[in-house]
Amino acid sequence: MKTISILIPCYNEEENVEPISQAVIGVLDKDLPGYDYELVFIDNDSQDNTRPILRRLCNENPRIKAIFNARNFGQFNSPYHGLLQVTGDCVIAMVADFQDPVELIPEYVKAWEEGYKIVIGIKTSSKENPVMYWLRSCYYKIIRKLSDVEQIEHFTGSGLYDREFIEVLRKLDDPTPFLRGIVAELGYKRKEIPYEQPKRRAGKTHNNFYRLYDAAMLSVTSYTKAGLRLATFVGAVSCGISMIVAFAYLVMKLIWWDRFPAGMTPMLLGMLFLGSVQIFFIGMVGEYVLSINQRVMKRPLVIEEERLNFSNGPEQGPAVTDFTAKEPEDR
Repeated sequence: MKTISILIPCYNEEENVEPISQAVIGVLDKDLPGYDYELVFIDNDSQDNTRPILRRLCNENPRIKAIFNARNFGQFNSPYHGLLQVTGDCVIAMVADFQDPVELIPEYVKAWEEGYKIVIGIKTSSKENPVMYWLRSCYYKIIRKLSDVEQIEHFTGSGLYDREFIEVLRKLDDPTPFLRGIVAELGYKRKEIPYEQPKRRAGKTHNNFYRLYDAAMLSVTSYTKAGLRLATFVGAVSCGISMIVAFAYLVMKLIWWDRFPAGMTPMLLGMLFLGSVQIFFIGMVGEYVLSINQRVMKRPLVIEEERLNFSNGPEQGPAVTDFTAKEPEDR
């Protein structure tokens, strides 16, 4: 009997973890009775009652498992680490707030049985803020044009991944993984299933401006050269324009020195313009340097504080992602 792993990352989702577990198990029991399953929550250091609820769920059902991170390791590292810890023949990743519909699970599995090793959900519309959806659409169109690698529009990471692809992820040894880009760059032939994104069932979204900016810049610095190339081109053009303006100003000053207005206004304006351009692109280059620095430091994806219902490893104590493991039993 094949085993399906369901991975649900969570952070301060006390109102959602129990309903999502009931909904997922209900779909599996009703539509996929011929499969075994495990439901794995990876908690990113929640500060509410999420962990006590998960402890109770794990005590009530041995098929529900939980990983508690020692602290918040970010919106990318925690889910990626979770993907490497599951034991099923495939894993379905979805969020705890019901914005990835549980009704998609049978469709994912059906496509998987047809031979697709990657089956992903693509948002065609959203019941959330329409302005945010439009801004995301603009971002995806821009990044697709700038990137050297295909970028998948309106793909959040939700979908089904075969065990073979999980082993590909294990070998990457990337301390700052961007799953959406990895699926597009290194993934197998995939099937895309469209869906309308519903509103959050409960609670507040944690996607503030900083998190959205972090996601955007990770995509830019990982899969585009546009920032560095733009800095070079704009710098060269600005330098040329500045030299022309300076030469023209000198000529006019020599010819009409008695009628030419006194003061340093043109030069100051030019310095302010060039200074602002330089500061902007120094910041852009800094984003690339920061990305390189994080990769060079080789820090672990996640430090675990505790595990619940994992029979093939220590249930308590610190743990990190082991990129050298070859078989699921080694994790």
